[in-house]
Amino acid sequence: MTAEAVEAGPLGAPSRVQSDRDERPLRIALLTYKGNPFCGGQGVYVRHLSRELARLGHSVEVIGAQPFPVLDEGVPLTELGSLDLYRSPDPFRTPKRDEYRDWIDAVEVGTMWTGGFPEPLTFSLRARRHLAARRGEFDVIHDNQTLGYGLLSDLGAPLVTTIHHPITVDRQLDLAAAPDWRKRASVRRWYGFTRMQKRVARRLPSVLTVSGSSQQEIVHHLGVDRDRVHVVHIGADTDLWSPDPSVAEVEGRIVTTSSADVPLKGLVHLVEALAKLRTGNPAAHLVVVGKRAEDGPVAQAIEKYGLQDAVEFVKGISDAELVDLVRSAQVSCVPSLYEGFSLPAAEAMATGTPLVATTGGAIPEVTGADGETCLAVPPGDAGALADALARLLDDPELRARLGAAGRERVLSRFTWRQAAIGTAEHYRAAIAARRRHTTSS
Repeated sequence: MTAEAVEAGPLGAPSRVQSDRDERPLRIALLTYKGNPFCGGQGVYVRHLSRELARLGHSVEVIGAQPFPVLDEGVPLTELGSLDLYRSPDPFRTPKRDEYRDWIDAVEVGTMWTGGFPEPLTFSLRARRHLAARRGEFDVIHDNQTLGYGLLSDLGAPLVTTIHHPITVDRQLDLAAAPDWRKRASVRRWYGFTRMQKRVARRLPSVLTVSGSSQQEIVHHLGVDRDRVHVVHIGADTDLWSPDPSVAEVEGRIVTTSSADVPLKGLVHLVEALAKLRTGNPAAHLVVVGKRAEDGPVAQAIEKYGLQDAVEFVKGISDAELVDLVRSAQVSCVPSLYEGFSLPAAEAMATGTPLVATTGGAIPEVTGADGETCLAVPPGDAGALADALARLLDDPELRARLGAAGRERVLSRFTWRQAAIGTAEHYRAAIAARRRHTTSS
């Protein structure tokens, strides 16, 4: 067994493998079709996993498209740019004629024009072409949930794929929230790429995921054999996300991370809970790390309940500012209807900020038992959210106990170093399997 596996212990490590396997440092290509460090978990995953793999001695090159990930020193980025059709401030733009480079660009624009989301397919096609020109440079290729047809080719190295959770779950929730048939038709067209992802996932030799809940969803929604789906928990940067008593606690402050009108994130239920909470605690207020939606269910709820001065949205802040914001809160909240893991929960717990979270998807795997390391409520229940928030805001001893227990849980189970060790072991298993297959054939 490798030194990596020895360090990993029982958490996040695959089955033991033969000790005579090649133990040299690996050359890793880490693919990500999007890497926004401020919205969604994919950019966070790529940044921290690549850094910790490099610290283990491996050579990691991230190959990505817009929005490009922010990487730490020592991890190079190869920009495999798209036409960036969804960029701010002109999303769904039509490119100028001189921007077109090849037929893949035409596919990208045509799919966008007809209401679809092209990036998983077009990035996979560009990645296939790029990797074909660099055949032999990498020992393993790690795809971060692209699941595009282009990656089914022989890429010159074994492929390991991370699926954080099936996007079909997002599709179901968006369809359920659609107000009329026109919106449902639009949602179905936008998520058309999930048909491709299902087909690709079923043909992948090695799939990593971040929780037992996601493993079950991948098997159920995508039809992947369970024995090909392996759980490697991800985690928090516990050096960055740590307690700091010098940061003043703000009375009544609740912090959450959410995309405003993504039904999956449950922000509208938290806004409704805040309205209930403020009838007994007028100091209670909410800071949302994410973009404010000018219209939609969340904006309508804020206006309906007169919460314009009690809900603040912040975005584009630095890591240090974000950590201090969470430290300043009396309560952190994850109101999601479903999560494949929930990095915001792990990060908040790592700061020692007490947490109220739903039991949607994999969240309980991260947060632990109700009353021990967090307060847990059913997803979509604004009344239960309000009650839990009120309980914590009114009880400083409970906040201190849950905050300390939450940090200890993250330190013992969910760190990026443990994630990198477990992931590297799966790389070596994939390399050994490819070698056996080549030898037998």
